[in-house]
Amino acid sequence: MSIRHGLLALLEPGPRYGSQLRTEFEARTAESWPLNIGQVYTTLGRLERDGMVVQEGVDEARRVRYALTDAGRAELRAWYTRPVERASPPRDELAIKLVMAVGTADVDVRQILRTQRRHVAEALQAYVRERARALAAAAPGNPEAVARLLVLEQRVCHAEAELRWLDHCETRLPRLT
Repeated sequence: MSIRHGLLALLEPGPRYGSQLRTEFEARTAESWPLNIGQVYTTLGRLERDGMVVQEGVDEARRVRYALTDAGRAELRAWYTRPVERASPPRDELAIKLVMAVGTADVDVRQILRTQRRHVAEALQAYVRERARALAAAAPGNPEAVARLLVLEQRVCHAEAELRWLDHCETRLPRLT
């Protein structure tokens, strides 16, 4: 998720302090993408420079409230309508580990696969339990709970996909090595 667009989305209902934005961002993403408070303020500074947010005042604790501008609303709407590009996928440490291990003396690729499968299966079980708790809490009118549920469901799907890929790798290895 673009932090820039995530902050714009959180400002859409009304002005917020940087610390509020950080807390809400992490709550909505089920703590999947922790934000450094400096990162929040750097991003807000860029959004302000680009005319998408404005400072709406300072409270007695010297905290600045940020508000969305019309340009920020337009950018947010445009972001919602664009697909997320898949042309250059993120680097995957597991894929890199496996391609480096294949053909390397004294490295048991199958052991790497078994270790990873065990780790992913345990994570999947934890995600499923967490998803069940989130499902019980997700009610209409509670966007934070619904957002958390969606993130947890994505984690479940990714873990299931990784397990399928590990199975595929294990099947493929004997035929190619």
